[in-house]
Amino acid sequence: MLLVIPAMEISGGRCVQPVRGVEGYTYSDDPVGMAKLWRTENAKSLHVTDLDSLTTDHLVNAEVIGQIISAVDIPVEIGGPLRSFEAVRQAFELGAYRVVVACCVEENTEEVQRWMQAFGASKIVLGIDAVHGRVVPPGEAAPSDELAVDMALRAKSVGFRRLLYTEVRGERSIRGLNLSVLREIGEATGLRITQSGGVSGLDELLALQELESVGVDSVVIGRALCENKFACQGLWRRCEAGNYPYTAKV
Repeated sequence: MLLVIPAMEISGGRCVQPVRGVEGYTYSDDPVGMAKLWRTENAKSLHVTDLDSLTTDHLVNAEVIGQIISAVDIPVEIGGPLRSFEAVRQAFELGAYRVVVACCVEENTEEVQRWMQAFGASKIVLGIDAVHGRVVPPGEAAPSDELAVDMALRAKSVGFRRLLYTEVRGERSIRGLNLSVLREIGEATGLRITQSGGVSGLDELLALQELESVGVDSVVIGRALCENKFACQGLWRRCEAGNYPYTAKV
């Protein structure tokens, strides 16, 4: 069974996208309240992106991310993806379970090994953004000629055990699902893979689940969860709103 991980995107100390609630009520974009909401709806992990850190070497929203981690009793993964040892260290000091990093593996092998020696290979995840399976380098807008599967193979060779794969479609905020590339990466590398975005409903989730046999074991979902695209969410929200004893504790 795939692990479904709710996504939270933080900018300026606030959640970028609020969650639709019950009977017209919209949940606050308060990050700590949002984290508690996902937990009461039985999330087993959270993926928190510090959008303001994308062009810096440190976490900009460290204070609120620390509050999120302290507020829930489940693992929290932090990404940006992060680009420096300082940002990675900062994330773990806040209590992060795992961090997602962005790097050109071939050019930064020594830095990658430094991260892994300091924090453990199982705690460092390589984020790969791609367009139709071709890597979009960190900080760039257009894809390169490099195939995602080739980067994944190099990542394995330097010690990565897990990848976070994002298939970018059109605008950078739009994410797609490329099942053939995920299968290719999984079969070629044997790495564990988390799909980032691209799931808009149950059909895509079930299609993605077919790739568990090649290492795809989890998926980060943001917009679809925020927009109540899954039938079970209506029940969760009513239970949470009515304080029924069918939700997780925080």
